[in-house]
Amino acid sequence: MIRKARAVWRGAGRDGNGDLTTDSGVLSSTPYSFRTRFENEPGTNPEELIAAAHAGCFTMALAFQLQNAGFTADELATEAAVTVEQEAGGFTIKKSALTLRAKVPGVDRAKFEELARTAEKTCPVSKVLNAEITMDFELA
Repeated sequence: MIRKARAVWRGAGRDGNGDLTTDSGVLSSTPYSFRTRFENEPGTNPEELIAAAHAGCFTMALAFQLQNAGFTADELATEAAVTVEQEAGGFTIKKSALTLRAKVPGVDRAKFEELARTAEKTCPVSKVLNAEITMDFELA
């Protein structure tokens, strides 16, 4: 399985701009720039996309962990907060903090935490991130 995305950039780093497109069409010439990345101008940025990928990957991995253990979630809602810090050599993604709110009938807290920790460690996006990963959860 291969998934593809393309980036096109025009101009200098700080004053230029670009767009991102995915084969699925979810992103189609979606604009990004220095301002959308570092100054909170509307638009997307690579770190936001990594956060979305991590939240989606982890949540689906947990759904499969739950299914394999005989549980079905009513809802799994995950936020991933990616922390970017400036270092001498540029910027580095230092952390991805997962915050999960879950409604899973019939599962106790200990079993749920075991399954969530497994999903946190085994989802492909977690495996590729060279960053600290934390997970906080609330089980309703």
